[in-house]
Amino acid sequence: MTIPSYWQKRYTPYMEKAHQIEAPLLARLADLGIEIAMHRHPALHTVEESRALRGAMPGSHIKNLFLRDKKRSQWLVTVPEDASVDLKALRHILGARGNLSFGSAELLETSLGVKPGSVTPFAVLNDVEAVVTMVLARSVLEQNPINAHPLHNEATAAIGRDELVRFLDACGHPPQLIDLP
Repeated sequence: MTIPSYWQKRYTPYMEKAHQIEAPLLARLADLGIEIAMHRHPALHTVEESRALRGAMPGSHIKNLFLRDKKRSQWLVTVPEDASVDLKALRHILGARGNLSFGSAELLETSLGVKPGSVTPFAVLNDVEAVVTMVLARSVLEQNPINAHPLHNEATAAIGRDELVRFLDACGHPPQLIDLP
């Protein structure tokens, strides 16, 4: 992915910080022998921004929902970027107690070590206490590769679907596979 020239001055100062944030992820992937393709870009905060910048990048493009219930159980739910998610129906699939709601920015950072706009399945790397349940919509795995942020939103990492599942397993977060209602 080429960064347009008008973004160069705004983008370059953030690259060093982004590299520091993703370094533990890249080290873990290397330890597992998993290769990814990294595509650098300006910070993306929405699916719409991602669509506009990525061009014809192949594979599954995702969105991630950090959810909790009234008993403080937590889930990271990864679905196709264009999926409509009914939280009332999803709570029954997940076995949530009470209604599902989005976790706060503070809870997100405490549990998964990422900020809003940077939520990614790779964030389970930071959940060493395994308090978050990883949930993958089966439809995410229908395409290859899967494109996800590498713990920040200034790049997209393309990873093979089997390698993503292997990474999640190795991090102690085997994904719960679901069919979206």
